[in-house]
Amino acid sequence: MVQLPKNRFLDFGWLKQFMPRGLYGRAALILIVPIVTLQLVVSVVFIQRHFNRITVQMTSALVLELDYLLTEVNRATTPKAARQSVERVIDPLAMWIELPGAPVDTTIRLTDFTGPWVAKTLHAGVPDLTGVDLASEHAGVIVGVITDHGPMRVGFSRDRVSASNPHQLLVLMVATGILMTLIAYLFLRNQLRPIRQLAKVAEAFGKGQVVPYKLAGATEVRSAGKAFLDMRSRIERQIEQRTLMLSGVSHDLRTPLTRLRLGLAMIDDESREDLERDVEDMERLVDRFLSFARSDALEDDPEPVDLAALTRHLADNAARAGQNVVLGELADPGTYPVRRAALERALENLLGNATRYGSQVRLSLVTGRGDLRFVIEDDGPGIPPQAREEALKPFARLDKARNQDKGSGVGLGLAIASDIARGHGGHLRLGDSADLGGLKVEFVLPR
Repeated sequence: MVQLPKNRFLDFGWLKQFMPRGLYGRAALILIVPIVTLQLVVSVVFIQRHFNRITVQMTSALVLELDYLLTEVNRATTPKAARQSVERVIDPLAMWIELPGAPVDTTIRLTDFTGPWVAKTLHAGVPDLTGVDLASEHAGVIVGVITDHGPMRVGFSRDRVSASNPHQLLVLMVATGILMTLIAYLFLRNQLRPIRQLAKVAEAFGKGQVVPYKLAGATEVRSAGKAFLDMRSRIERQIEQRTLMLSGVSHDLRTPLTRLRLGLAMIDDESREDLERDVEDMERLVDRFLSFARSDALEDDPEPVDLAALTRHLADNAARAGQNVVLGELADPGTYPVRRAALERALENLLGNATRYGSQVRLSLVTGRGDLRFVIEDDGPGIPPQAREEALKPFARLDKARNQDKGSGVGLGLAIASDIARGHGGHLRLGDSADLGGLKVEFVLPR
């Protein structure tokens, strides 16, 4: 079987790039296209099959009167006698004549839908016709004919050859269509408002905000809203349970650690310093547990923050702590609504990871198309592409990718930063630094 080549213009996939993407636009398109199509079809069919047919019938009847008038004129011997012979019939025929008269050219307005049919019927019925003027007079028609006494102009009312004001049908249909479209839009807006509200609430929850939501709209929208509320409640319970569990475990661990530190202070032994370092590492791990537990519990509300000033502040803090952190590209996007404490904690974790595994770290603030990015690069060993997804998970330990001898950790730094990024509606992206050669971490915020 021979398979014909696929024509991309027949699958209508190319139309997607011209279609609206929003729900309002698509609903309006579904609403307006049938109305406009119906109006066009009805208008064209009605005008062609009704008004045009009536125009031809009325014009054909007028052709007989013009033939009679032309016969009377040609029967006379002089132009004066011709005018006198038709004066007794032009009043009953509701016409006027000029003999001799100026030539007449065929003139039709562009908005005259039945004019071409009038001219065509008159030319077919009156062989001596020279022209039909349908534009000079507002409600009249002037025709020119050749008689035995020279050119003659004949005028009569337009109502005699076509139905009056055929455009009124179009005006009425357009006005009615606009009115019905407006009414349908008002109803449609009421139906789409609950969907938009649900999308707004879901987007806010993805950024860590709990916005009140009341079920409204059609049955299907209410079902989707109820499913969202149930899902949000389950997620909130899981977050609360995880936070309470990690907080409780971390709090309970502090008591024996404190006793260990007090006990070590009373021991006079060469191994005491090593044991104290172990206790400090354990306390640092407990602090990481608490920080991870708080990363989803973002109680503070977003506030406008100058991100450029925040970037400089983080670089200054790192320098005071003895870390080799330099400022790279520093855009000035102005203020941006963020949870400052959570954002600082995430970026400090990322800077801590970078300085632990690399000797040179660069912090940049970059603006892109539709987003803002805090970029942290180092000259360390980096993370292989196949392990980057795993690196963002809690408690991930990438022994082959990072040198664990340079610091202890529990694998929560990237996970905390990723959770905080998602809480702001963004995400964390890992890559390779082009010039430093190590890991490149992008903390992306939507604009």
